[in-house]
Amino acid sequence: MSDPASLRVCCWRELPPTLEPDSVDLLYAAPPFNTGRTQRADAGSYTDSWPDTAAWITWLRERLEATLPALSPAANILLHVDWRTSHHARLLLDDLLGPDRFVNHIVWSYGLGGSSPRRFARKHDDILFYTLDPQRSYFEPPMVPATSNRMKGELKKATDVLSIPAINNMAGERTGYPTQKPLALLELLVGACCRPGGTVLDPCCGSGTTLVAAARLGRCAIGCDINPGAVEIARARLSAI
Repeated sequence: MSDPASLRVCCWRELPPTLEPDSVDLLYAAPPFNTGRTQRADAGSYTDSWPDTAAWITWLRERLEATLPALSPAANILLHVDWRTSHHARLLLDDLLGPDRFVNHIVWSYGLGGSSPRRFARKHDDILFYTLDPQRSYFEPPMVPATSNRMKGELKKATDVLSIPAINNMAGERTGYPTQKPLALLELLVGACCRPGGTVLDPCCGSGTTLVAAARLGRCAIGCDINPGAVEIARARLSAI
């Protein structure tokens, strides 16, 4: 790629046939979660509803199958979902890739939202980490601040529970696009799972956080979204780097 980022308005299923085979080193996808409602915020909205979980899984399977030929032989896959579908999505990835390609079930603990008087508060998302070749795939353990008194002021290797705050209404990086992920989360994931100079693909890029993280870390990025407003926001963020 001559440019560090390629971005277009299209749906996920339309993008893979336009990509070079074996060209993507990391697929990060945070598809709609099938919440059954329209996600709205100041800068945009999108419909997030399927008839049932089986229909959502069928939709996801078609897109993952179409994307696999674009992945390099040692590519990593990060599928970002939540409590509604994470168990179904893991079975899907086991079926497509094989259970021996599973690496981690990462928990992103974000603190905001999810409170209820009738259940434990839901305050995390699930990120399923798979690789196409466990012996060849890239992984650089991310370092995070230690929390114990013994290691105060030092860094330690991150665990599979990532405590990173969600974006609040006053955050400078906030774009106003619904379900925007924090840059700190995507920089940690991209830095850990994509080699320097490699290519990251985000087929549901929304406000472009994955693409921004890749560009900041010296990786190439390919993204698309069916929503023209999302792509406009992502392009503006990339042009500011």
